[in-house]
Amino acid sequence: MPPRFELNGDPLGPDAAIAGMVSYGHFTAMQVRDGRVRGLAFHLDRLAASTRLLFGTDLDVGLVRSYVRQAVAGEAALSVRVVVLTRSFDEPMTPEILVRALPPHPADPTPLRLRTVRYQRELPQVKHLGTFGLIHHSRQARLAGFDDALFVDPQGRISEASIWNAGFLAGDTVVWPEAAVLPGITMLVQKEALRRLGVPQETREVRPADLPGFDAMFLTNSETPGRPVAAVDDLVLPPADRAVKLLAEAYETVAWDKI
Repeated sequence: MPPRFELNGDPLGPDAAIAGMVSYGHFTAMQVRDGRVRGLAFHLDRLAASTRLLFGTDLDVGLVRSYVRQAVAGEAALSVRVVVLTRSFDEPMTPEILVRALPPHPADPTPLRLRTVRYQRELPQVKHLGTFGLIHHSRQARLAGFDDALFVDPQGRISEASIWNAGFLAGDTVVWPEAAVLPGITMLVQKEALRRLGVPQETREVRPADLPGFDAMFLTNSETPGRPVAAVDDLVLPPADRAVKLLAEAYETVAWDKI
């Protein structure tokens, strides 16, 4: 199917490009299958909380759901982005809802090589539209021969990658980095699934010098429950097969929620 854009429930033609250029707003990305999505409550909570923070108003999540249902109707598999934005900076700002639906992008299992960089996004807890920094650092990493950038915060702690949450395996324990990061929906879903399965988890500071002490490192986002990391800078990491298998099995236990 061709890309589909709907603003406040109405199909967009040439205005889609204009709406996409707005830099003040936030979004959530989800994989939709037959009108269902994993972690729907997390997606809606994210949108509502970020709208209150950025716009100082409540979001009608029921309206959001109706717009998404309309955009995905009749399609078996889609990658959907829900953007809450404004095209006017006059106060009080009025947020609008843009839904973008595209064919899903197949997950790539290839292990990634990451380059560390000192960087922290503004309002890291928000999945906002200010993506210049993360795109720039990701591109610079690729130009240097890596696959992506791994962010290290001002305190020297590993936080996240450009479009990923990072995690580690230490023995049988899944370790999440303690730092200011975006709480990714897949990470939140994984935490809940792992807890139900009785898999030990902890959150603690992880610095680049700590990496040799882990059995594996992985990344996760809306397209994959766990992607292996093969190396960070010059450090070659152990294969992450066991971690990726654990994450995939946990993710498969999560029910699909009707939008």
